[in-house]
Amino acid sequence: MKSYRLNRLFNPKSNRCFDVAVDHGFFNQPGFLQGIEDIRKAIDILVDANPDAIQLTLGQARHLQSIPGKQKPALVLRTDVANVYGKELLSSSFSLMIEETMLQAVRNDAACVCVNLFQIPGAPEVHQQCVENILRLKPQADYYGMPMMVEPLVFQPNEIAGGYMVDGDLTKITHLVRQAVELGADVIKADPTADVSEYHKVIEAAGGIPVLVRGGGRVSDREILQRTHELLQQGASGIVYGRNVIQHPNPKGIVAALMAMVHDDADVDAAEKLING
Repeated sequence: MKSYRLNRLFNPKSNRCFDVAVDHGFFNQPGFLQGIEDIRKAIDILVDANPDAIQLTLGQARHLQSIPGKQKPALVLRTDVANVYGKELLSSSFSLMIEETMLQAVRNDAACVCVNLFQIPGAPEVHQQCVENILRLKPQADYYGMPMMVEPLVFQPNEIAGGYMVDGDLTKITHLVRQAVELGADVIKADPTADVSEYHKVIEAAGGIPVLVRGGGRVSDREILQRTHELLQQGASGIVYGRNVIQHPNPKGIVAALMAMVHDDADVDAAEKLING
């Protein structure tokens, strides 16, 4: 039954997925609400732009799912909340899971759920919590036929970059992706490597599980398009971008550009022309 939901997540044209992450308000971090202060407006804009999926929390999923009609992005439900994104790790760091996770996902007609697998310098206990979360979710995912997207995130030290910036080290990313697969992930949402030309090694480590690449911090249009093109050439099955869409002055335009790359193999120049129509 998972395949039925994955059919809603992955576009049949390319068998790839573009998921826009709009779950940043979950984490109580200054700066994360930029571009989504009015969540209803942000979701309306994204639905009009029509990516394959929108990633939302349990409290905000209603804004997508209450829109009438069947032609709208699939819901990816964020399942866990953490307090690890600031410049300093707190004395008590956590990654907590919503209760009755898969039942909540089914009730909200999600196509997939997303759960973190953190690797944070100085916070091994949070990694343990993430592993425990995934181990609890796996049998629920199988029982309810709900695909489980695991998000392996290799942090730079918080005091250097805050907790949301990619380390980029190939070995660290590859090993954490492999752990996510070993834990039973149906889909992987992974960091990009610093050297994108090495990303095929991450794909190889996933052993046939589709890998969607996260976007990270806001960068220029040219940089995100170039990186996306290279990642797709390396074998990525799609992308999960948040701030590079929701903080963009023209979210609909950047979605159009990225959709053209993901599903039509548009090159950088052709995609860039789509941003402003």
